[in-house]
Amino acid sequence: MTADHSHHRPWRQILRRKSRLIHVGSVPVGGDSPITVQTMTNTVTADAKATIEQIRRAEEAGADIVRVSCPDEESTAALKEIVAAARVPIVADIHFHYRRAIEAAEAGAACLRINPGNIGSHERVREVVQAAKDHGCSMRIGVNAGSLERELLERFGEPCPDALVESALTHAKILEDHDFREFKISVKASDVFMAVAAYQGLADACDYPLHIGITEAGGLRAGTVKSSIGLGMLLWSGIGDTIRVSLSADPVEEVKVGYEMLKSLGLRRRGVTVISCPSCARQQFDVIKTVEVLEERLSHITTPLTVSVIGCVVNGPGEATMTDIGLTGGGKNTHQIYLGGVSAHRLKDQGIVDHLVGLVEAKVAEIEAAKPAAE
Repeated sequence: MTADHSHHRPWRQILRRKSRLIHVGSVPVGGDSPITVQTMTNTVTADAKATIEQIRRAEEAGADIVRVSCPDEESTAALKEIVAAARVPIVADIHFHYRRAIEAAEAGAACLRINPGNIGSHERVREVVQAAKDHGCSMRIGVNAGSLERELLERFGEPCPDALVESALTHAKILEDHDFREFKISVKASDVFMAVAAYQGLADACDYPLHIGITEAGGLRAGTVKSSIGLGMLLWSGIGDTIRVSLSADPVEEVKVGYEMLKSLGLRRRGVTVISCPSCARQQFDVIKTVEVLEERLSHITTPLTVSVIGCVVNGPGEATMTDIGLTGGGKNTHQIYLGGVSAHRLKDQGIVDHLVGLVEAKVAEIEAAKPAAE
């Protein structure tokens, strides 16, 4: 029931922009490869142990790529140990000090993120490119509205989409002139309108893979909403090859929000998607509490699956026909369970969550057991 139906439901179809393929370590970005989810550590990078622990949690949440800031020599020195311990490719985030980029490449970073506005002269960029070539690193040109080159600010008067795009293309040209094309580009702004317009302009102007994000989006709720509006607009229109949701929150939350965005647009599938009603006076069991506990209990599952939890019979049966497992509230503390869209059995109030978790785990086991046979 949960397969991609876009071929006969054209209103669900997203036509992705054609971009060239690059690699961040072993992870493909661009081309026809899945849109990847990134996050960034906020530990002190020089504290390798704390950084590795945070990366591990991000990996468990599903992060495909993790970025680590390298502001000083202590950070790039710790990078060797961090890269060795990580299961996902590590991107080194470089600002101001081009030498850190060279050290990060030597330490095993899969990708170097440089901000053209603050990396320095062409000669320095040339040295960074050489280090990337020597060590098999890809790169990201990371343009940011908050740190545009002075010349552009003077010419345009203020940060604007055209200035962001021009900065990106100027630096893409520098990398191309050094015969280096293994890079992706971002043009981030904290203003949703500016970021979206810049990415739209950049998407038209080049075929490099795009790393999309709304920079400095804010705290967990505000940042999630703001990022969802900006990135949702771009992803829906087929723009974006890798995403990072910038939240003033635990990096794990960034990964979760990133996946939810991709899941909502049918661009990636991972774990259980719970379809639930907001509940009202018609509810026949405590929907909000049930969903809260259920999501927590199912957070470890990575197999894609849909579960509907609906409080009454108005929408319950309809939603249940479109999900793998469905629960619809009924009278006299007796509710209906649907499996594969078909009415299966009844359930009393007690142990709703335990029962649903059991059904999900059984279904997951069935799906996973069928995989080797299919392969």
